[in-house]
Amino acid sequence: MGFCGFFNAYILRVNLSIAVVAMTEDRFKIADNGTEINIGPEFDWSNELQGHILSSFFYGYMATQFIGGYLAVRIGGKTLFGLGVAVTSALTIVTPLLVNVSVYLLIAVRVIEGLFEGVTYPCIHAVWSKWAPPLERARLATFSFSGCFVGTVIAMPACAYMASAFGWQSVFYICGASGVLWYISWIFLIDGTPQEDKRITKEELSYIENAFLQASSAQTYSTVVPWKELFTSIPVWACVVSHFCENWGFYTMLTQLPKYLKDVYNFNLGKSGFLSALPYLAMAVMIQFSGQWADWCVVKGYLTTTQVRKIFNCSGFLSQTVFMLIAAFWSDSTGSVFCLTMAVGLGAFAWAGFR
Repeated sequence: MGFCGFFNAYILRVNLSIAVVAMTEDRFKIADNGTEINIGPEFDWSNELQGHILSSFFYGYMATQFIGGYLAVRIGGKTLFGLGVAVTSALTIVTPLLVNVSVYLLIAVRVIEGLFEGVTYPCIHAVWSKWAPPLERARLATFSFSGCFVGTVIAMPACAYMASAFGWQSVFYICGASGVLWYISWIFLIDGTPQEDKRITKEELSYIENAFLQASSAQTYSTVVPWKELFTSIPVWACVVSHFCENWGFYTMLTQLPKYLKDVYNFNLGKSGFLSALPYLAMAVMIQFSGQWADWCVVKGYLTTTQVRKIFNCSGFLSQTVFMLIAAFWSDSTGSVFCLTMAVGLGAFAWAGFR
């Protein structure tokens, strides 16, 4: 359900990247004499305005990252994670009504969606802190996170098809409805802790509790959060900088790739949606291996946890750098798509590092 939650979170996030191409592309009609007439786009938005529309989600998104973690501890990760996806889904369903009123209402609703979806990542960590045995956290977390990339892979070509076949409005209606259905399932199927779950077996509950007991006996935790030490910690800032660098490329591709392929290589909407999904298909596959491999190296004792994080993080970043540079100088469309696919896909190894 965590996997499916992130699946829905990302189809709600990327649907506009596809829909905006359909909303702003030229439309044609056939005159009485058989001549094809260009009647222009339905929404004549400049590239600058489109950039503001596509980025507006992230203004809200970055505002609730920190408070999302704080609230998850106070009211429960399960509750907040569900609400984050549910509210975003409801706002997505009403987006076609709002965009016909004003483009600024579209921007406003995307900011609000970002505010609610910004809590999802902090919340899932709060959920796994109750459910995941310490030595299984990397593989369980990366599996749930991979729902992001699977959602992107499915949403981009699917949204392109829906926009072409049923109109751009269908993109928002169907994606929003999917999120609402997930939320209903989440309410009835998921509990906040193993102890609250009425369907858990005694063996599984005992296994999880014993794993936490063994971990707690090996380490001593303070009940007071040392905020000053955290904010002046070099390792903490190393994770922040790594996350910033990964997201810079990741979200640029996520929001701009369909428009880039349409504008630069003149791909039609369907082809643009399909090719835009390839990098995230590669990442969805690679992230499974990276999480398993990282845990395996630690469990087998081949590398320390610190060594695993550094090696995976830096190898992922360096690989991305090489392929992004090649893409910048390889003007062929096939070569460009290949390099961008590898650049995004190999970022999966960084996720087993800083994440």
